[in-house]
Amino acid sequence: MSLKDKIVIITGAGSGIGAATAKLFGKQGARVVVSDLNLKNAQKIAHQVKEAGGMASAVKTDVTIFEDVETLVTNTVAEFGKLDIMVNNAGIGGANQKKTAEHTHDDWHNVIAVNQTGVFYCMQVALLQMTKQGYGAIVNVASLAGLKASTNNLSYSASKFAVVGMTKSAALEYGHKNIRINAVCPGYTHSALLSQLLSSRDDMGDILKRYIPMGRFGEAEEIAEGICWLASDSSKFITGQTLTLDGGISL
Repeated sequence: MSLKDKIVIITGAGSGIGAATAKLFGKQGARVVVSDLNLKNAQKIAHQVKEAGGMASAVKTDVTIFEDVETLVTNTVAEFGKLDIMVNNAGIGGANQKKTAEHTHDDWHNVIAVNQTGVFYCMQVALLQMTKQGYGAIVNVASLAGLKASTNNLSYSASKFAVVGMTKSAALEYGHKNIRINAVCPGYTHSALLSQLLSSRDDMGDILKRYIPMGRFGEAEEIAEGICWLASDSSKFITGQTLTLDGGISL
């Protein structure tokens, strides 16, 4: 993968898949803007990238606020002159695992705001810049829950199906502008969201693994590999696609 000297913004990069992706981009020689709502976490990851020999800076961003997203991209371009890659990773799950009729309105509004509207805002601002410069790559982090039905978390499922749809629609619109837009769809991967699910009952881990042909959960670093590949020139004829990284559970 050729990512040396690429300017990359990653949202939700203070932990989990976002953090692993920031570290891998840094290892590959990219200049990483580690963006997260939690500035302390973002600074920690940026420091780890730099300790490993990479280049990184930390920025606090609330992706549900359009002006925050504008500032994130504008300041990045002002400092580095371009934006090569945008990774829209920021995402949350519902606080309550409930069926549709009992789904809380707070969960609905909060999850949609981050996972769907936040991705829209980030895509919109990044695309304006990439159109000006004549190229770019966007990778959206969706989910297996954006490809197949899932229960007791309607807002999360709705938001991730939306991310897949937005990815395909925008890719169709901007392919002729030399801008590629793809998505990754992780299955059950070690993260805060998985930990929340596993805490719902003692045997949940064993139950889930029975449905995974590879018999284990994914690692954040494995998802990061897919993201970096889709963002790199190694996949330069690929756009509008979803890369499913799920250990075979979708089979």
